[in-house]
Amino acid sequence: MRDLHELSALEQAQAIRDQEISPVELTQHYLDRIERLDPHVGAYVTVTAERALDQARRLAKELPDGPLAGVPIPVKDLNLVKDVPIMFGSATYREFVAPLDDTVVERLREAGTVMLGKTATPEFGLPCYTETDLSPPARSPWDTSRSAGGSSGGAAAAVAAGLAPAAQGSDGAGSIRIPASVCGLYGIKPTRGRISFAPIIPDLAGLSTNGPIARTVADAAALLDVMAHNSPGDTFLAPRHEGTFLERVGRDPGRLRVARYADPVVPGAEVHPDVLAAYDEASDTLAALGHEVVDIARPYGPDMVPHFITMWCAFACMHPVADHQTDLLRPITAWLRERGFATPAPTFLQAQAALQLACRAGVAVTDGYDAVLTPTVTQPPVPVGWFEDVADAEETLERMSRFATFTAVYNVTGQPSVNLPLHWTAEGLPIGVMLAGRVGDEGTLISLSAQVEAARGGFWGDRRPPVW
Repeated sequence: MRDLHELSALEQAQAIRDQEISPVELTQHYLDRIERLDPHVGAYVTVTAERALDQARRLAKELPDGPLAGVPIPVKDLNLVKDVPIMFGSATYREFVAPLDDTVVERLREAGTVMLGKTATPEFGLPCYTETDLSPPARSPWDTSRSAGGSSGGAAAAVAAGLAPAAQGSDGAGSIRIPASVCGLYGIKPTRGRISFAPIIPDLAGLSTNGPIARTVADAAALLDVMAHNSPGDTFLAPRHEGTFLERVGRDPGRLRVARYADPVVPGAEVHPDVLAAYDEASDTLAALGHEVVDIARPYGPDMVPHFITMWCAFACMHPVADHQTDLLRPITAWLRERGFATPAPTFLQAQAALQLACRAGVAVTDGYDAVLTPTVTQPPVPVGWFEDVADAEETLERMSRFATFTAVYNVTGQPSVNLPLHWTAEGLPIGVMLAGRVGDEGTLISLSAQVEAARGGFWGDRRPPVW
């Protein structure tokens, strides 16, 4: 058998069912790798070794049904796991212990997955890079001088470094797709309302959602099946999906109409030539598979940007911070919260209304296609510290906005979207492209992604990051 971390999550689960390996052996394998390699990539903020081994021992005695039973899946440190510290990436919550589980965590446990620990996230999940005052920066395993992105940077670093076979993440403005792009992974931001945030975390405007990060489409689809659920009181409910998402991996998507554009919505944003090369390569691949690829004008204008920032600043204020601890906040968080607390409620509502109006016009265009292709981010992976190597926090926000200009649109519309890890630069840096679909139609994106993956001989092929 190959090294255990070379196996996909589904292959690991099958090996457990076939009694070729035990959940304890697999869990210990990852714990050993975390101890040895995580200092180089900064994936985990908390490792729950004894808890993980206890879970694995119980599973070795009684394994539930399900495609991922026995497989280790870490949880992002924005999600509550009962009796485990949750710090939300902030020194203001240092050693705060979660009083209960998020329902998505309950789903992961019921499916028989093993929680290795909590993956690193930036403060309150706000930045698109994972650098905190709690733990080392999350780094792309393909080049550890580069950022792993955010806010699911720790989750992506863990999967790309072979410190977990797949991971739970969350996405409020690109927080799954951005790290997936800079770490060479497949990530799914599901339709709004597909996965509940219950029982404590509010969904409010519906920008954020949980979702999977993995090396393969099938692993991500299987993890999405586990995570998808609703709870009483959810504000948003996704359209019902027939069958499982994993079933869509083997289904021919048919000949699709795919729109594409690469014109950034954020003024001043420029798309790097390597990113355009990835975008064109993806277009050629889709066309070679028989799909109709159509250039369209950007369906959203730059007038959306200030409204989105108004809402982002307001949501930065959601986590309570005691007055005597505000000096522990990182500069970008403090700046966003200052603006958020100064935003009147009518201004917030006007911004939300303006975004909804823009979405109604934009979705009317994109719904004419089966999928929409864009870059995921505008640049190759950037150096650790690059976003904060500026004069002030406002310039940090400018750099983030220009880097992540494509992803947030689909958080606003609620449409599903995925990152495809199709391209590597001459220097060996991964660059993803993004496909978005109609609301409720993750299935088409998964079928199309799996078709592309198969045509490419697997997204990674023979590539492995240096820390592997």
